[in-house]
Parts: sequence; structure tokens; C-alpha cells
Amino acid sequence: MSIQEILTTKVKEAISTVYKVDLPTVEFQPTRKDFEGDITVVVFPMLRFVKGNPAVLGNQIGEYLMEHVEDVSGFNVVKGFLNIVISDSHYIEFFKSIKKIKNFGYRANAGKEAVMVEYSSPNTNKPLHLGHIRNNLLGYSVAEILKAAGKKVYKTQIINDRGIHICKSMLAWQKFGKGETPQNTGLKGDKLVGNYYVAFDKAYKAEIEEMVSKGVEKKQAEKEAPILLEAQSMLRKWEASDDEVVGLWKTMNGWVYKGFDETYKNLGVDFDKLYYESDTYLLGKDVVASGLEKGVFYKKEDGSVWIDLTDEGLDEKIVLRSDGTAVYMTQDIGTAIQRVKDYSDITGMVYTVGNEQDYHFKVLFLILKKLGFTWAERLHHLSYGMVDLPSGKMKSREGTVVDADDLMIDMSETAAKISEELGKLDDYSVTEKQGLFKMIGLGALKYYILKVDPKKRILFDPEESVDFQGNTGPFIQYTYARIQSILRKGDEIANVWDSEVEPAMELHSKEKELLKQVQAFPETIQLAAENYSPALIANYTYDLVKEFNSFYQQVSILGESVEQKKVFRVQLSKKVGEVIQSAFLLLGIQVPERM
Repeated sequence: MSIQEILTTKVKEAISTVYKVDLPTVEFQPTRKDFEGDITVVVFPMLRFVKGNPAVLGNQIGEYLMEHVEDVSGFNVVKGFLNIVISDSHYIEFFKSIKKIKNFGYRANAGKEAVMVEYSSPNTNKPLHLGHIRNNLLGYSVAEILKAAGKKVYKTQIINDRGIHICKSMLAWQKFGKGETPQNTGLKGDKLVGNYYVAFDKAYKAEIEEMVSKGVEKKQAEKEAPILLEAQSMLRKWEASDDEVVGLWKTMNGWVYKGFDETYKNLGVDFDKLYYESDTYLLGKDVVASGLEKGVFYKKEDGSVWIDLTDEGLDEKIVLRSDGTAVYMTQDIGTAIQRVKDYSDITGMVYTVGNEQDYHFKVLFLILKKLGFTWAERLHHLSYGMVDLPSGKMKSREGTVVDADDLMIDMSETAAKISEELGKLDDYSVTEKQGLFKMIGLGALKYYILKVDPKKRILFDPEESVDFQGNTGPFIQYTYARIQSILRKGDEIANVWDSEVEPAMELHSKEKELLKQVQAFPETIQLAAENYSPALIANYTYDLVKEFNSFYQQVSILGESVEQKKVFRVQLSKKVGEVIQSAFLLLGIQVPERM
């Protein structure tokens, strides 16, 4: 039981004993730096249940805790705040209890609750870009955090491999490709196909311009441009399973998948299950028929099927067109149901999709609830804001996107430039340097994106992200490397726990603050899981690193003359390093042994 759980029980006990009142909750916060104490009980909320002076109430609780909780060594009351001093022995015993726990903070998988996390879900007509990077990093990290919180997790994506946008790339390749392949051009398959998506748009705009110059209205030209009509014809052939079109579709998608796989590997994300829209786009139609019978949906005169959500503050939503074809909502309903059929232990799903789809997911989740699926209560849209660059907004069809592969290379190069300027890599081989630069560059990119609350929009600055000072990935990686240097120098004591370290040993204030920060890691994981927020892990790690650096600057470690204290400080440093590494693994970031 944590000290906060113990205090909660005892504070309620104090109120019950003195005032004969059952207190429903106890509110805590960290003690302000300018007051003595380690944890603070906020007394003001108790006044709703107990009448009296908050300072008097605080003193009464403090006296009770001093008498009934061994680990409470003192207290003070400032207005309506009870600042509690926790004994050094509590923190020493805590440290001894976790010292040998390899994955401290992680909960073992309970095996009862499985969650499917969907992320990436790209189109097969272009390579992954900066927006996909935020999506992948968020989805992957949330999946890892949920696992660390004790849940079974399935990572998935649905690949958007059909539709008019795919046919545009295919048609442009037929017209302008001259037999180009990834093999004979040396281009990644997703980049090659993306080039033809851009080529289609260029040709389409040229045809519109020509038609307008001949007197055709622009809107009419946009609908009747010959190349667009050809693409629409190709889509109809694909839907009719035309051998030639389907064969080209399989070939070009195959190129793209190989390209995606390479990008995912470099980015450090993976998946347990892949779904393809070409397999799922017909799903859901049978569910609509069932929903009609139950009265969940209704049919209009033209034969289209709708649901009325106006009572819930939404609008009417079409789920089947008059010609019987599905819309995206129909597919998403069917795909969600299919996933639960595929994985019977799923009790919830997380959809990592940009905030422009907020309304779509409100409607989807509500429809699934109305259809009677109990798991629909545990669906979550991990909504996130756009990533902007100083150069402005990205547009795929115009070829102005920031390519994910290129960005990762640029990050490594930026890390190399800054690292070389710092001049601390003279004894590194070329191979070691390249590995380190990639680790720093990717760490900088991931941390910069993940430290921001998902809902917020990001202005991404590559140079700023690779700064070795402040709230950045490289700063945290550097601190981890510093800790490993301490352990190498103190090798003879780094892996030995001195049994003579007694609970009565007096802690330096910096040791205590550092232990308090370490102690908060398990709770931070649970909070991050509950809020689907890697930012909580990222900023916790930064706070831990700041606390360690303050400890490092003010407390002698290897130079400590008292052997018992030296051992304790080396071991404490080691545990902090382990927590940094564990936290960064949840963000998909590696840490270097040297830097």
C-alpha cells in the first residue's frame, strides 16, 4: 500500500473519530517547495462535511496522523493546507523494496481486459508524412502505456487500399510511368506511387485549365475532365473485379506495402493485425438490415437508410445509400464488429485519428451503443491536432508534404551537426557515431511530438527539438548516459546492495526529493493510461531528470567518504536510470550508454 493510500485511510479515520462523519474522498497535492513537507492534504474540501476552522481541522488531522502512522514524522498547517513530513526510513524502505524490480512501475498483464489500438491507417497512394508520424507515435506509445498499465493490447491499422484516390495513382502510372518500378528506379515503392498521385493532379489541373479556356464552366470542367472520368471508370472496373485493373492494383499496392514496412521499421513501430479496406468496405450492410428491423435505423422514400440522432444533439446520418452501397460510417460499424469477432477478449478500442474526425467518431460510437453492443461503452477516439511547420501547411496532391523518411534522415543529420559541434565524440567509430546520431535524432523527434498533449496543435521545429538543454529528448538521453558513466566508474559497487544500509540513515534533501519522484512513476503510468496521454510520461521523465541533475550537482556520489552513503547514491542513480529507460520505452525512444 502506497503512503498516499495509507494517509487516505487514516485521514478518513481521523474525521470519523473526531467528528463522526464519513469523508468520501481526500485530496492530496505535492507540498510547495517553500514549505516543509512531502505531501499535502487539502483541507478546504472537507468543510462541506465538517463545519469549523480549516487550520484547527488541519491540526487535529495532523496530530492523529503523528500518533497512528509510523511514517509521519512531522506536520505543519498553512491556512487550509496540511503539510505532512514523511520519515526518511519510509523512503529507504521503499527504495529497498524496488531496487531489484526490473520493470518497476509496470503492472503484470491481468489477462481479462484486452484493448485494440488502431493507428497509422494510411492510403496506398502516397508515402507516410509528418502527420502520419504524429499518428504512429501516439498510437504506438498509448498501446505500450496500456500494456504497462496491465492491459492486454492488440495493435492494428486499417489500410485504405481502395477508392478513387488509389485509381488516380494507378491511371497516372499507366499513362506516364513508362514501366517504372521500384527495382529499376531505386525508389521506395510508396514514394514511386506517390509521385504518380502528384502527376495525376498536375495533369488533371492542366485539363481543367484547357477546358475553361474553351468556355467550359470551372465546376463543370472539374467534374468532366477526361482524366478524372478515366479514373472513375477504373474504379468501377476494380469493383467489378476486372482482371487487368485488379492485377495492376495488387502490383502497385505491393510496392507501397514494402515501402511502408521500411518506414515503420525505421520509426520503431509495429502492428499485431492488419485490416484492409478492400476487405472491409462491404462490412456493415447486414448490420444495417438488422438495425432496420430493430427500429434503430429508418428508410427514406428513395431507399436510403438513416439514423436520427437529433435527440442526442447530433444530426441525421446516412448509413446506406439509395443504391444499396455503403458509406464510410457503414464500413466502420462493420469493421468494429468484425474486430470483436476476430478477438473475443476485446473489451475496448482506441482509434488514433486526427481531430477533423471528432464528429464522425461521436456518431460511430453512439450508433454502436444503440445497436446494443456493450463494448461500445469503452470506445475512445484518441483525437489529436495537426502538426505544422514553419513553412506552412502540407498538401499531398501538390507534393508539398514533409516525407516521413526524409524527416527521419534530416533529424539524424541535425543531431550529427549539433553533436559534432559539442565535440564529445572523438573516441567514437564512424559506425558508433551513425547509430548514436540516429538514436538522438529519432529521440528528439519522438519526444518533441509526444511531450505535447495530443489535443494540441504542434509547430514542429527540428532544430529546437535537438537542443541538448531544456525539455527535449536529447537532454534526457544525455542524463541517462551520464548515469551510465557513474555506474561504469563505480562498477565495484554498482551492482551490490549493502545490507548495512539502515532505515535510520539520514537522507540528504536531494536524495529524498529524487526518491519521491521515482515513487510517482507507477501512478504516472496509470494516469497516462486512463487519459491516453504519452505527454504525462514524457513530462514526468523530464521532471525526474531535472531532479536527478539537481541531486548530481549538490550531492557527492563517487566522492562520498562514507561507504554506506556512496553505495546508496550509486544504487539510487542506477534505479533512476532504469526508470528513465522504462519511461522512454513507453514513448518508443531508445537511450544511449554513452553520449
